[in-house]
Amino acid sequence: MPELPDLEVFSHNLEKRLKGKTIARLTSHTTKLNVTEKELQDTLHGQKIAAVYREGKELYFKWSNGDILALHLMLHGKLFYFKDKNDQKFPVIELMFTDGSGLVLTDFQKAATPTLNPEPKTAPDALSDEADADYYKTILAKKKTTIKTILLDQKIVRGIGNAYADEILWHARISPFSVANKIPEHKLKDLVKAIHKVLTEAQQQIIKHNPDIIAGEVRDFMLIHHPKKQSSPGGAPIQIDNGTRKTYYTSEQELFE
Repeated sequence: MPELPDLEVFSHNLEKRLKGKTIARLTSHTTKLNVTEKELQDTLHGQKIAAVYREGKELYFKWSNGDILALHLMLHGKLFYFKDKNDQKFPVIELMFTDGSGLVLTDFQKAATPTLNPEPKTAPDALSDEADADYYKTILAKKKTTIKTILLDQKIVRGIGNAYADEILWHARISPFSVANKIPEHKLKDLVKAIHKVLTEAQQQIIKHNPDIIAGEVRDFMLIHHPKKQSSPGGAPIQIDNGTRKTYYTSEQELFE
């Protein structure tokens, strides 16, 4: 599943390619759309793309009249840019522009979701100033679940997925199995630093190796959540917990319980 750094790079590349293009037609192939296809067509027809940006784990396409088309790629959603005709299988939604180019979101599981003018989210973005140590202190004081569960909860903090949660917690030296309300305050400062460091450096790595990417995942640079690596940079063996989601961790991370 594309996570925050991937989507940040996708949004940058999509805006560079699509900004200013005028929509000619949209075709929906999903039942997950929150409005009828006609309403979608009537709302966006003739509008220009004003901006493309990331909101949590979604891509937001902002149009010239202020409307928003949000795309959640889910686990297997991919975006493809094309000329004249879409040849990709499993389309979820297709956008055709007046210059003959187009963009299609595909997903063989049909789980990817387009939403017209989504409701504002209340949880802060992982990279926002609002998601600081004080925010986590307030939230975690009420939680007896594991810290990794907290980081993955999009109703608490938006944008972090499984792979980056493991990387963040290793950098912060906090065990993913730590009980949230047992983590001391000074470690929450380490957690916030690790979130910003891991997510921003990942964006730089993705751009460096795949400057034009708008689909897929780049994970080769990861230090811990990496199936081909046996040990951390410090030499500690990487362990894998095969729970609901695979969790990669080492003995270098302190367990609070």
